[in-house]
Amino acid sequence: MPLLYDISRLAPDIQNLILTSGKYTKWFSEFPQKLLQVNGDAKTVKGVKKKVLTAILYLAPAKISGYNMCPMAELAKCDGPCLNLAGRGQMKSVQLSRIRKTLYFMQFRDQFLEQLWGECVAHANAADKLGYEPAIRLNGTSDNRWEVIWWEAMVYLHEEHGIKFYDYTKIPNRSVPDKNVYDLTFSYSGVSDFKPHVRKAMDANMRMAIVVRERGVIPESLFGMSCVNGDEDDIRYRDPDGVAVILYAKGSATKDTSGFVVDLTKGK
Repeated sequence: MPLLYDISRLAPDIQNLILTSGKYTKWFSEFPQKLLQVNGDAKTVKGVKKKVLTAILYLAPAKISGYNMCPMAELAKCDGPCLNLAGRGQMKSVQLSRIRKTLYFMQFRDQFLEQLWGECVAHANAADKLGYEPAIRLNGTSDNRWEVIWWEAMVYLHEEHGIKFYDYTKIPNRSVPDKNVYDLTFSYSGVSDFKPHVRKAMDANMRMAIVVRERGVIPESLFGMSCVNGDEDDIRYRDPDGVAVILYAKGSATKDTSGFVVDLTKGK
């Protein structure tokens, strides 16, 4: 069965898995049936109680797909503790699914965006039937500049279908024309080389997501910013600008020592 995608950029062990498994050979010989995952993690499910229905696009982060989907990952040292491997992300099939979507995005961009458009509209219609607000994160496990890639489409989908787009990012100088259409929360890392980018985000009064090691601890303030509990839900666009959004370390992040995860007992 001929493959649809060029997999030459993938690591040899991943290539071998695809080529020697009938299941995965078939996967990489066709387009995915679904791009968006609705309420696929614990936090977005919590948004349902607040009448928000969230869909997320999960691509393969950093350079796992052979393409760099997170340009700041190496500098911020977040490629190791990435949430890509939290929860269901640890499953081999989940990782290969994200890789396939990424190759689809990079190698068949027009078809990908056409499918994404249709799924965004379908998501908005489903939310409308429930009386919920439709929200979509396009960077579930990536850090693409969607304001450059797909801005006009996002504006239309927001204005005509009420979709609220939002994401986390480690790129502090992203220029979004209208945060009502696409809202960004900066993702903190305490790694020394990344501190100038943190300062730039602070100077811009960006809301900042900070992963901490201590579970159940929400300080009143951190790094001069008042704190909110980011694990109560994932509706970041309803949080004020300039606050610290406290998130508890999950998955491989619980063992991180790079500086990405903040240890509140040590003040860093």
